[in-house]
Amino acid sequence: MAENVAGDHDHQKEHEPSFVESVKEKITETFHDEDSSSSDSDNDGKKTGSVSEVKQKIYRLFGRERPVHKVLGGGKLADIFLWKDKKVSAGVLGFATVIWVLFELVEYHLLSLVCHTLILVLAVLFLWSNAASFINKSPPKFPEVALPEDIVLGVASALRVDVNNTLEILRNIASGKDLKKFLAVVAGLWVLSILGSYCNFLTLFYTSVVLLHTVPYLYDRYEDKVDAFGEKAEAEIKKQYAVFNVKVLSKIPVGSLKSKFA
Repeated sequence: MAENVAGDHDHQKEHEPSFVESVKEKITETFHDEDSSSSDSDNDGKKTGSVSEVKQKIYRLFGRERPVHKVLGGGKLADIFLWKDKKVSAGVLGFATVIWVLFELVEYHLLSLVCHTLILVLAVLFLWSNAASFINKSPPKFPEVALPEDIVLGVASALRVDVNNTLEILRNIASGKDLKKFLAVVAGLWVLSILGSYCNFLTLFYTSVVLLHTVPYLYDRYEDKVDAFGEKAEAEIKKQYAVFNVKVLSKIPVGSLKSKFA
C-alpha cells in the first residue's frame, strides 16, 4: 500500500514539470501573438503611410489637386460637361449642333430665324385662343414671362468678376514679370488667329462646345493614362525650353535695353 502511494506521488511529480512547461508555452505564445499583431499594425501603418505618400506624389496634369468636377465649377455646368445627366448633356449638344447646321450648312441668318420662330409661336397661340372660343371652351391663360432681377444681376456680377480677373491677368503679363506666361499667352493668341483665318466665330464656338462636352469626359475616364503621358510631355517641354533659353533667350541683352529706355 505504501509502495502504491509512493508510486502515485512519484507519478504526480513527473506530471508537474510538464504542466508548468505547458503554462510557460501558453504565456510565450500569447506574448508572441501580441508582438506579431503589433508588428502587423506597424506594417499596416507604414503601408498606409507609403500609399498616402505615393498618392501625393502622383503627377496631375497642370498641377491639378482637385477632381475634374470641382475644377469645372462643381455645379450643374460641370455635370453637363462630364455627362452626369446624359439627357441634359445630349440636349445641349444637340441644340448647338442644330444651330450650327442651320447657320453654316443651310446658311440661315440669325434675324430670319428669330423672326420666323416668333411668327410660328404667335400663330399657334393665336389659333389656339380663337379655336377655344369656337368649341365653347375658355381660352388658355398664358403665363406672364419676365426675367427675374436677381438672375440678371447674378449673371452680370459673374461676368464682371470674370472680366476683371482676365484684365488683371493681362496686366500682370504685360508688366513683364513672368516670361513663361507671356510666351504662353502669345502662343495661344497666335493659334486662335490661325483658327480664325480658317473658320468663322460660330464654327469656332461650336467646336469649343463639342470639345467641352468630350475632352473633360474623356480625361475624367482615362485620367491616369493622360496624366502619365502629360508628365512625359511636360518633361520634354522643359528640356526644350532649357535649350531655347540657353541658345536664344540668354543671349538677348535685356539689361542694355532697359538702360537705354530708362
